[in-house]
Amino acid sequence: MNISSEVETTHLRIAELVQNLHSRPSADSDTVIAELAEHAAAEIPGAQYAGVTVTRNRKHIDTPAATHMYPMLLDKIQERHREGPCLSAAWEEKTVHVADLETDKRFPRYRKDALAETPIRSIMAFQLFIAGETMGALNVYAESANAFNSESKTIGLIFAAHSSVAWNSARRDEQFQNALASRDIIGQAKGMIMERYGVDAVQAFDLLRKLSQDSNVALIKVATKLVNDTAPDAV
Repeated sequence: MNISSEVETTHLRIAELVQNLHSRPSADSDTVIAELAEHAAAEIPGAQYAGVTVTRNRKHIDTPAATHMYPMLLDKIQERHREGPCLSAAWEEKTVHVADLETDKRFPRYRKDALAETPIRSIMAFQLFIAGETMGALNVYAESANAFNSESKTIGLIFAAHSSVAWNSARRDEQFQNALASRDIIGQAKGMIMERYGVDAVQAFDLLRKLSQDSNVALIKVATKLVNDTAPDAV
């Protein structure tokens, strides 16, 4: 099998595994991104470890998925110095390739600590397109220099594209389910106010909103407290 056939086969395999993962009814976004990181480490040539870097403003970095402690430690180093290949991939470039951390001079403070604190020598980071203001990168790592090649980049870009779609979709599903749950709680709270005070739905909602504003507490939290505090009385 030639290289292009191998890449195409891998592409189809990645698409299938992402589709199967997201089709699970119980697949929450944390599970989706964790399994995607595991598959990235297995599918991208040269990779020993994989992780996902997420940031809003470069000052605070999260690692929602990692196959080993090294990706998490390297993200802490990036947060410490506000520089590094994964941050650059997330904010500025589609792909950042560090062939040999010993000789790469682009991120001097990150490089110094990464060499001192980890055995990682090769890094390839791929930008993730995340809905909203959050920026992210899918990253693979190896302990040997020059572990990644053009095939690694091709397959990594494919994997990052599929991962972006799957993770965004899972997060939207969670947001939708949370919105439905919030709507139900607010509906219950409105019903209790209507029954207790003999008001209509609009007046009940206005009262909830006023309680929220006066107490400077989110409306859903006010509604939840009302429902939880009233529930024992109804038993």
